[in-house]
Formats: sequence, C-alpha cells, structure tokens
Amino acid sequence: MRQIVTFDAYGTLVDFQLGPTTLKVLADRLDLDRLNVDEFLDDFRIMRFHAVLEAYRPFRELLPSSLEIAMRLHGLEYRQSDGEALVAAVPTFCPHPEVPAALRALKSRYEIAIISNTDDDLIAQNLANMGVEFDHVITAQQAKAYKPSRQTFEYAFQAMDIDPAQVIHVAQGWEYDLIPTRDLGLARRVWINRYGHNGSIGARGSADYQPFDELPDLSGLPALLGC
Repeated sequence: MRQIVTFDAYGTLVDFQLGPTTLKVLADRLDLDRLNVDEFLDDFRIMRFHAVLEAYRPFRELLPSSLEIAMRLHGLEYRQSDGEALVAAVPTFCPHPEVPAALRALKSRYEIAIISNTDDDLIAQNLANMGVEFDHVITAQQAKAYKPSRQTFEYAFQAMDIDPAQVIHVAQGWEYDLIPTRDLGLARRVWINRYGHNGSIGARGSADYQPFDELPDLSGLPALLGC
C-alpha cells in the first residue's frame, strides 16, 4: 500500500534559528539589562501563532508584522529593515544534524513530503541544504492557509492524491501539527519533542491528543517506521 511520511519543516527538519537571529538583528537596540529576552521572544512566538489564525497572507509579510507587534509590546523601535533581515535569514537555516541520514533511510520505503507554514521561495534553499529530494512539497502559499487550519492539511492530501489513512505525519510543533491532526484519520503521528519539558506550549504535550509516538529527534524515526 502506498504511504507517505509528511513532515513539518521548521523546527522538525530545519534548525529554525529564529530566536538567536532576531536578537542579532536587533542587537543595536536591545538593552539586555532592561529587556526580558525570554518574554520578548515568547511574545514574538505568540504573535506569529495569532497571525496564522487570521486571513492568509504571505509568510514574508506575516513574519515582519509579528515582529513589529512584539517589539512594540516591549517598547522597542521597529524598522522595516528588521523584518527584511529576518525574512532574508530564513532560507539560510540548515537541517538538524541527524535529518539527512534519517530522510535517506525513510526514502527506501516511503514517499516523503513537506507540509510547511512558509512561502515556496523561502523554503527552497532550506530543502536544498538537506540534500534529499522530497516527493511533494506543500506550503501555506499553495494552500492559502496556515497550520493549524484543517484547510492546509486537506489541501495537502488532495495535492498528493492520498487518503489521510495512508499518511504518517511527523512534526515538532505541538499546537501547529499534533493538535489539529488528531481527528484527521491519519495512519500514525510522531511528535519530535526536541525541546523536552522546558515549559513552552510546544513542549508539554497532552495525553488528550493520543495516539502519537514521541521521539527526541529524527535519529530513531527510520527504525520506528520499519526502515
């Protein structure tokens, strides 16, 4: 039977260095003695999540807008160049070390695919950095919707011409991927809990959204899926 392993990209496969990059971009305005950096970055994350729940707009617009709101919340001066620098950095992010080998092993048995909250042009270089060809690449730009919207996943299944019961979804994002896929009838779901129980929304998990498998990274995924 045909099966596809679908992946979230940023955080799951790609080492999404958005926090450190943001601090570098804003280095000339960050008074680290005054600013609670963790709170600022957490607010930036929350603003991005709120933004994906609104009407669709390209990620290259959503990211700077979310940054601007978070900066205003903390009394920081926003410049257009800040958002532009952050968008320009996204394609430079590389895969987590274990990812290319795990993907190559999975391709021996499965089709592999991306379902990502991004724009086509932004993710192209991230995927090239992995050195592994994906059978399908589905983006929010194509779906005109962001995860956690069901529209994103339903578009992906239609575009790949696959029944959800033949899909194994693998993701780090708890609120973006694990929560919305519980009732989609997928064959299997795997949570890549890279950040452990560090107190963030995406790291605690919940038994209410079982069944899912949990791994700390992708190194154990091929064995888990029989490769």
